[in-house]
Amino acid sequence: MKKTVVIGFLGTKLDAIGGLGKNPKRWEKWRPTVGLCQQQNFTVDRLELLHDPRDRNLAERIALDIGEISPVTEVRRVEMALSDPWDFEEVYTRLHDFASHYAFDVENEDYLVHITTGTHVAQICWFLLTEAHYFPGRLIQTSPRRHKAGGENGMETPATNHTAAMAAAGNANIIDLDLSRYNQIARRFRREQADTVSRLKSGIATKNAAFNTMIEQIERVAGRSRAPMLLTGPTGAGKSFLARRIFELKKERQHLAGRFVEVNCATLRGESAMSALFGHVKGAFTGAQNERPGLLRSADGGVLFLDEIGELGQDEQAMLLKAIEDKRFLPFGSDSEVTSDFQLIAGTHRKLRERVREGSFREDLYARINLWTFALPGLAERPEDIEPNLDYELERYAEREGVQMRFNVEARRRYLAFACSDAARWTGNFRELTSSLTRLATLASGGRITETDVTREIERLRATWDESRTDDANVEDLAQTTLGDAAATLDLFDRCQLETVLTTCRHASSLSEAGRLLFAQSRRQKKQANDADRLRKYLLKFGLDWEQVKR
Repeated sequence: MKKTVVIGFLGTKLDAIGGLGKNPKRWEKWRPTVGLCQQQNFTVDRLELLHDPRDRNLAERIALDIGEISPVTEVRRVEMALSDPWDFEEVYTRLHDFASHYAFDVENEDYLVHITTGTHVAQICWFLLTEAHYFPGRLIQTSPRRHKAGGENGMETPATNHTAAMAAAGNANIIDLDLSRYNQIARRFRREQADTVSRLKSGIATKNAAFNTMIEQIERVAGRSRAPMLLTGPTGAGKSFLARRIFELKKERQHLAGRFVEVNCATLRGESAMSALFGHVKGAFTGAQNERPGLLRSADGGVLFLDEIGELGQDEQAMLLKAIEDKRFLPFGSDSEVTSDFQLIAGTHRKLRERVREGSFREDLYARINLWTFALPGLAERPEDIEPNLDYELERYAEREGVQMRFNVEARRRYLAFACSDAARWTGNFRELTSSLTRLATLASGGRITETDVTREIERLRATWDESRTDDANVEDLAQTTLGDAAATLDLFDRCQLETVLTTCRHASSLSEAGRLLFAQSRRQKKQANDADRLRKYLLKFGLDWEQVKR
């Protein structure tokens, strides 16, 4: 059978009540530390009594009294000098150190942490350390016993020795912090978690199992971590929408006090990128007539959502990494660092791992933001979620426009049949679905979307996607467009290589940038990078120069 070990502070006021020494009245008063050892439903085998060195005499007297009423209890006095017992940091640190060095034997001993004595700060620290399992036990709280000393007619009668002893012992209640043991609390937590997950999904009853599992994981991470989060997925999959929902959840739980700041990194270029993100001082560049705080400082205490983070330049990436790790950075043109404590949520439709291999995205920044990565599937991968999103979008339209719109039964059936079929490409994902339903609701009359309305919308969607296919085909034929008939003389190997080079050049802002992307690996082996020259010579093999390629 396990031994019972109690750990707790000496109560400098409560334990001294009633007199000490040989005064017999001391047994008539409730003293929490002594009362622990007078309980009838359990025996304390060992008491770890923590006290200040200045209270040594009181601790010794309490130990003697416990030895008198409970000879089987071993009292170990532990002197713990606290310069300020109301200093949370000091008390927590000392108790944490005590727990770290204590030789717990959970196989043979059952531990109880006495939270009745000591300052309120000490009681909070006991709770936190026990809940975190630094003390592998349960909490025990003692209190004086309340009883009526009256007879049948309500008249008071003298207290017997037995009732006096019971009053001195008081009550003891054990608090088990394993919440899974409490069914009602566990059910409430499950309900709250389900409500939170529903809010992250905007109340949409999604059916896709993989998506629902991902949202549940996001709910747990959002409630427990302030580390950066990375949301990946195609354009229109809902990354920005979900980032704002995560912010609202953290704000509701009082994990944040600041704002939600959102920026699309694809819109940031050159000096304006530095200024927008990190701010600038007056006179930092031509036109900088006033100081600008920047988005990172605006997000202090809140969430910074950097959509399309893969489009950031190398300099901005380096400064962002420092800001994430150190919470400090230099505004553009300044010699003095500023601080901002924000949580980063990043979004991208790019495959950042590939961009790291290409050399266009910093590997250390990718490692820093890749702790919590969640890939949002496109609409085509979630056909079962189209119907609940249809109802959600019509409700949003009604709130926004003040007009309630509904499908006719046959019109709804036909629209869903097409929307969930292989013919529906949904290249714009949920953003495109929103636009489609907005058009239907706007063009319908009499509050009803008819089959005729649906037929016209389906034709519109098909035409849009067919046009997109044509554009894709034109992009794939860059060699033909650039070289004309000479492209037909190329081997498939050379043609594929040239297509990749031309595509990279079209998206690069300069010959040097294109060279860095194309020669990202081999340039590391060279003492001097000559990317632009290598690319220029490659293009000359086909009679091309940079200006022709960009045109």
